[in-house]
Amino acid sequence: MVPVTTAPPATPRTSRRSVAAALLLAVAGASLTLLATGRTWAEGTAAVARGTLPQHASGSDITALPGALAIVGLATLLAVFAVRGVARTGVAALLALSGAGVVAAAAGAADDTAALEEKAAKVSGLTTAAVDNVTHTAWPWVAVAGGALLLLAGLLALRYGRDWPAMSGRYERGSAAPAPRRRAAAPAADPERPEELWKALDRGEDPTRGTGG
Repeated sequence: MVPVTTAPPATPRTSRRSVAAALLLAVAGASLTLLATGRTWAEGTAAVARGTLPQHASGSDITALPGALAIVGLATLLAVFAVRGVARTGVAALLALSGAGVVAAAAGAADDTAALEEKAAKVSGLTTAAVDNVTHTAWPWVAVAGGALLLLAGLLALRYGRDWPAMSGRYERGSAAPAPRRRAAAPAADPERPEELWKALDRGEDPTRGTGG
């Protein structure tokens, strides 16, 4: 019978390092992706009645998927600390898939010219229009790098996430608040001492309480 071996639990120092690395990778990856999608990915010239007009298309013009997945990945990393057990593994897998999706979407759109042609058609007033002198920038590959960083953060969460700390359960549902302490009842006033009767009246109490009167 072959013995089954399991990976030893991570030490607290390793756990802290993996948390810091995953946070850094996810923030850097999402930031790079969002920065890249706002930059020009493709440039060209469109023929119009009076000559040619330069056209350019940003990453968000070509595809909105990398930016959306970057936001999802960053939110997913924060959600890792809000769940435990199997749910944490599932959230970590979603983070890794978000990074892989950014890589695939950005790489697939690196040579896209459809957005340029659509802009050229609007400028020329035609249904379709050709774009000449098309060039592509390096920003799609910056987005690919950002997606790769998100993917690495997801892999770290899958490997070490079970040892990461979770959010405090202080405010979880079902935690009852401590009952307030009851104020001790003041002793009944002594009818033989008038000053105590006046003090009881000042407190809004019945000075005859407990005296049988």
